[in-house]
This record gives sequence, C-alpha cells and structure tokens, in this order.
Amino acid sequence: MNNDYQRSVSLRASRRAERNNQRQQNEDVEGEFFSPGKWSQDYPMKIIWRRGFLRLVLVGGILWMFLILTVLLFHVWSCQSSLAFLSAMCNRGSRVLIMLDTMGLVPKPPHRCLIPVADDPDKIVIPKRRTPSEVVEQLTYITEDVVGNNGSSPPPVFGGHQSWLQRDESFELKSSMKVHCGFMRGGGAEMAPKDIRYAKNCRFVVASGIFDGYDTPHQPSDVSPRSQKLFCFLMVVDEISINFIKKNVTVREDKDGGQWVGIWRLIVLKNPPYDEPRRNGKVPKILTHRLFPEAQYSIWIDGKMELMVDPLLILERYLWRGKHTFAIAQHKHHRSIYEEADANKRRKRYARPLIDLHMKIYHHEGMEPWSPMKNTISDVPEGAIIIREHTALNDLFSCLWFNEVNLFTPRDQLSFGYVVYRLGGVFKFFMFPNCEYNSLFVLHPHTREHSSKVEWVKSLDEFKGNNSDLKESRGGLGLWTPYPGNLSSVVLPAVSRTSKAG
Repeated sequence: MNNDYQRSVSLRASRRAERNNQRQQNEDVEGEFFSPGKWSQDYPMKIIWRRGFLRLVLVGGILWMFLILTVLLFHVWSCQSSLAFLSAMCNRGSRVLIMLDTMGLVPKPPHRCLIPVADDPDKIVIPKRRTPSEVVEQLTYITEDVVGNNGSSPPPVFGGHQSWLQRDESFELKSSMKVHCGFMRGGGAEMAPKDIRYAKNCRFVVASGIFDGYDTPHQPSDVSPRSQKLFCFLMVVDEISINFIKKNVTVREDKDGGQWVGIWRLIVLKNPPYDEPRRNGKVPKILTHRLFPEAQYSIWIDGKMELMVDPLLILERYLWRGKHTFAIAQHKHHRSIYEEADANKRRKRYARPLIDLHMKIYHHEGMEPWSPMKNTISDVPEGAIIIREHTALNDLFSCLWFNEVNLFTPRDQLSFGYVVYRLGGVFKFFMFPNCEYNSLFVLHPHTREHSSKVEWVKSLDEFKGNNSDLKESRGGLGLWTPYPGNLSSVVLPAVSRTSKAG
C-alpha cells in the first residue's frame, strides 16, 4: 500500500515538473518574438502578407456587396418614384426587377400613381408618317368559308369555320398574309351606311362599347379642344343597348341621322354575331381596325370606364415617346394565364370545364406558365384599355387574338399571351404598370350584373342531352371540334393563389 502511494506521489511530482518546464519554454519563445530588437528580423513576412491580403479581400467584398445593394435599392426606388425623370430611367421590364418582385423584395406600387404625361396637348408633335411594316407588309382577310367536300356549305358565322390547319398556318409570318378576322359574309354585326360614312373620316379614334344594356355612356374628362377636333369618340352598341340608353339618357340626332350622347357618336351593330353579349363585346374591342379601317390610331376603353386623361397625351405617353405601336396595361394580380384561368373558374366567369379544355390545348401546344426567364413582363394584360397604331403586324395580332376568342372562351385575357408566344417574339408591345392604368379612368359599376347559363356549368355532362342548348351556337366552336392532338395525358400546371381577388 505504501509503495503504491509513493509511486503516485512521484508521478504527480514528475508531471508538475514537466508542465513547469513547458511553460518556461513558451515564455522564452514569446520573449524572443516580442522583443523589440528582433521584431523585424524574426517575424515571418509571409504571415504579414497573408493577414493583409485577407483583410484587403474582406474589405473589398464588403464594399462590392454594398455597391450592389445600393444599385439594386436605387433601381427599385426609381421604379416606384413618382418623379418623371426617375420613372423614365427605370427599366420595368428588366429581369433583375422582375426577379426581385417574384421574391417579394419589390414594394408593391400604389393603386394609383402619377402618369408622366406631357404638360400641354397643343405642343405635342404628331408623327407625320406611319410606322413602316417590316415583317408583314400586306394583310388581307378571308370573308367566305370554303364549301365542304360534299358540296354543302355550313351556315355563316361571324368568325368563320376556321380549321386547325388554317389556325396553325395563320401563325407562320410572311410578307403577305390572308387570315380569318371576323366579319364573314352573312355572319352579322352590320353597321348602318350613315355610320360607315362617318367612320371613314376618322383617323384618330377613341372607341368603346356597350352590349345588352349593361352600361350607359360616361363622358370623358379633361379633353382638350385640340383632341375634340382630332379624335372621333365612337361608342359601339347593339340594338338592346341603344333602346336602354334612350330610356335613361338624352340622345340627340344630327342632320345626317347620327345619334349622339355628349361627345360619343353611337354606332349601332345590327344582328349581333354571338349568343353571348360578353363575346359580342370583343368585336369592337379587338377588331377596331376592321370596324374603322381608316383609323391610324385607336384607344379602346371598356364601356364602364370614364376616361380622365386627354387622349392625345395618352398616345404621346404610351406610343410615340417610346416608339411603341401597341400598349396595354399589366394585370394587377396575375402574370400566368393558368393563374388567370383558375381565377376565372373560381369567380364563375365562364364554364369551368371549357376553361380547362382551353388551357389544356394551350399547354399541349407548348405554352408554359409565366416566369422571370420570359421576355415579357407578364402574359396577362388588363384588357380594359388597348392603345395601338394600326400597323399591318398589329392588325394581324388583333386578328389572331380575336380568332382565339372566337374558337375558345370569350375570356380574352387568357388568349393574349398565347398569341404573343406563337408569334415567337416578333410582336412587340409596351405593357405599362397597373397603377398608371388605374389613373387613366374612373370605374363605374355596371347597371346590372352580367350572367349567362354557360358560366355556371361545372361538368361537360351538363352539355349533353336536353341541356345541349347551353352550347353557344356561333362561338367557341373550337371547343366542340375534335382536336388533332391527344389531350388525355395533359396535366395543367399547378397554380399558386396569391391574390385575394382570385
């Protein structure tokens, strides 16, 4: 026992001595390193350079990140600024801004914002020449259907019986083209000779439309004397609406038989081409160049809108200043047509199964959901205003857009981005912020809610048997014509519902 105790004491003493020796050696080494006389001679220079380089890289990286952050913040801030100079500097279509917006890092713009319009309509210089046509130089229209193989001819419809092959060929751009574009002989939507004569003198047009008595004309505000002389304000109506308007507002008649409500000249379309008023309204909206072929510039506004900005200022801001020929507002909530389709189904804007069929065809034909990698700000416009110069390419786009509305659903916002996609980036347009769109108008409620039986259909089975009268007999024929592709395996893209509005 005593031997074990002595051995333990001896080991502890030995370890204590080793630790003391090690501590003494460390102190000697430190004394050598930190001795004033030996600093410059013995301290390794490579350690000095290494520490200096690391500090330089760290400081440079911090400054570089700070510079990038400053540029990004200025980019975002300038895009939100109400100052015309800063707003003009902003590239709202840049992928950087779109990416930041997708990540939720861009402050949402206000509902309304200042529009950087010119100060004086009288000082605006109107271009003397039309924008030259480079891709499509000559555009003509098919006005009669081809007789069937058995010699029979289908009953005339306004949009024609366009085949799937004709539809595909219409997207193949050539210098000279002939396409379907409504107004088939015997299909309806006829104008009175007095209105045709009047429209022939209209080079600048503000157009609107009221169908089935859903609205009464709203007088534009702040229209300059120059614009009053320059523009024709044409309100396209059906016979139901003209009777409704006469019962609710004063309609005056000029010496030539023209009918007026304030500044608006009422243009009556006889024999509505479609069963549904909503689809009838797409005729003057999209095919403005067909109704008024002499017009060089047109501004379309929905019938429920009261225009608050001088139309000459609108053309200067959205077309001439940026050398654009087609301008339309960005949708407030959606950028993907599949999001917009989902919202239309939830809000019962059209039959759910027919919207799904419409979207399956588009997805089968390669239409992808919108993403920041696309060359467009959005695939979904706010279609209540369309500002355009009537060039051959713009007229072709309008025809192709209308053909999609004619073949499928009357929800034109679902078709706009698809036609842009099919034209492969050739069609250029200016999509401006939604907050500017809201500053152009005062929105008035409809006189009554629009509704049709088709909008409430939940399954294709409801179209069968005794309920086959739910089908529109003159529109949406593409939904009932056998599609040449296999849609059974098409799965629509998942939709993220980010908007309370649906």
